[in-house]
Amino acid sequence: MVALVVAFGVIYALPNIYGDDPAVQISATRAHPMGLAQVDQIQKDLKNDHINARSVVLSDHQILVRLRKDSDQIKTRDLLKNKLGDGYVVALNLAPATPEWLKMIGGAPLKLGLDLRGGVHFLMEVDMKAAVAKAREQMVQDFRSDLRDQNIRYAGVRIDVNRGVVVRFRDSDMRSKAEDYLSSHYRGRYQFAESSINNAPVLIAKMTDRELNETREYALQQNITIIRNRINELGVAQPVVQRQGDDQIVVELPGIQDTARAKEILGATATLQFRMVNTNVDPSQLASGHVPPGSELFYRSNGQPIALYKQIVLTGNHIVGAKTAFDQYNQPQVNIDLDSQGGSRMAAVTRTNIGKPMATLFIEYKPTHKKDAKGKTIFKKHTEVINVATIQSRLGRSFRITGLGSQSEAQNLALLLRAGALIAPIQIVEERTIGPSLGQENINRGIEAIAVGLIALLIFMPLYYRKFGMVANLALVCNVILIIGIMSLIPGATLTLPGMAGIVLTVGMAVDSNVLIFERIREEMREGRSIQQSIHYGYSNALSSIADSNITTFLTSVILFSIGTGAVKGFAVTLGIGILTSMFTAIIGTRTVVNLIWGGRRRLKKLSI
Repeated sequence: MVALVVAFGVIYALPNIYGDDPAVQISATRAHPMGLAQVDQIQKDLKNDHINARSVVLSDHQILVRLRKDSDQIKTRDLLKNKLGDGYVVALNLAPATPEWLKMIGGAPLKLGLDLRGGVHFLMEVDMKAAVAKAREQMVQDFRSDLRDQNIRYAGVRIDVNRGVVVRFRDSDMRSKAEDYLSSHYRGRYQFAESSINNAPVLIAKMTDRELNETREYALQQNITIIRNRINELGVAQPVVQRQGDDQIVVELPGIQDTARAKEILGATATLQFRMVNTNVDPSQLASGHVPPGSELFYRSNGQPIALYKQIVLTGNHIVGAKTAFDQYNQPQVNIDLDSQGGSRMAAVTRTNIGKPMATLFIEYKPTHKKDAKGKTIFKKHTEVINVATIQSRLGRSFRITGLGSQSEAQNLALLLRAGALIAPIQIVEERTIGPSLGQENINRGIEAIAVGLIALLIFMPLYYRKFGMVANLALVCNVILIIGIMSLIPGATLTLPGMAGIVLTVGMAVDSNVLIFERIREEMREGRSIQQSIHYGYSNALSSIADSNITTFLTSVILFSIGTGAVKGFAVTLGIGILTSMFTAIIGTRTVVNLIWGGRRRLKKLSI
């Protein structure tokens, strides 16, 4: 059993020997292709610039350039950014050099924290103007729905940038009824005032200061939650996502394997709208940009214009699940699951519109090169009709979206919908990449600390406990191997600089356990017991003391992991795993070796301890 456990630890610790290759990763935005033509072009660009790449590989619609030297990383990234342009995301990366046979059995190198492995630090800024604008759009939808439900006739509801939301009426009586109802229904949230525009009675609604503050606060907190969800989808271990100031979010991704995709996914503000198609529009009018009142002009991916009704059937806020699949023609699709409210609304609309087309509108906000008066980046709203389908029957809480360009596009759309749409657009205002040199320096210092402590113990134990000290040294080495093997195997475990301190501590505790056992064996021998009895009683009598101290320390590590964050959690993880492995190696492991050498029915007159 001991041999199998140690062999298990050795196999899963092996990937750490091979290390990582410095790499640059390239992924494309929605509108740009990614194929073998780009691979050939990148290889030519690198060769022309005298950069010797280990390999250029296309995998999962992304290109990974493995380099031979760390110094070529920054140079390669800058070169490819200039050559490829804005349609591609180019980011630094570290690619594991683990052999295929180890990958096949689940072997992977230890995930290192930002202070060791390096990684990416993002400072993201939330566009609060867009958050307020989105809240006003929701006001328009709510007012229309409420007035229809109360049979209050109105001429139109629109957003005025300077005034707020303007509701126009044909007579003053309807305006008074609307004001009485809306002011009581939204008491404390909106301020209402009567006015007139072109001799038509209107009602102007503005957000109160409290509502504005709550809208901004909600946008920031909800974006933090959604970013965490997206990072979980990316599989990043122990990320840091925290608020900074009134409109900024700090994101740290230690040891991330896919920085290019992380930038694309974290910054994407994507959602869906489902709208009915207006089929009563002359194509020539659409081509000239004219649409009837109550409709809006949009475009499909092929540039074809289409008229959609302004009334939104459903938004992406009601989506609770999204998975990719293939249809009967082997084309990618996204299967959508709605919440109960969204399912009821979809069922009500589709029940009365069987045989009519419904469009899926994809909406995302992209940063432009323009700045506002405060120096903040201005976002531009991009819309695209990705799917138009005829309603064949009443839809419920589950349906599908087809007509997507590629499997990669379907996967990204499903991920964004599953993790949630950002309440307001965000942009990366600061990006710091902790490169291999700084991370390697911390690794070297941590390894030096562990090595110094381990070597000191390896020298001391044989000098003081002779052959039994050599057995303890064997257990120490196995303990370190098991810690590294187990942490490499656990998906969420990350080694940080404090985590290395936890390894040093557990090495000391493992020696402490052996010291207790060996001293009890000496005591039993001084009391006149035989060597076999002394070994037996030495292990059994020391067990209670060892278990007592280790269990209390393990409980401490559990508490630290539960309430701690960042570096504290990293320390707690290695401490907890180290305690479990040290008890196994110091008690069961050494006892196995001692029984193998000094056990059996042999009569021993002297013990080397």
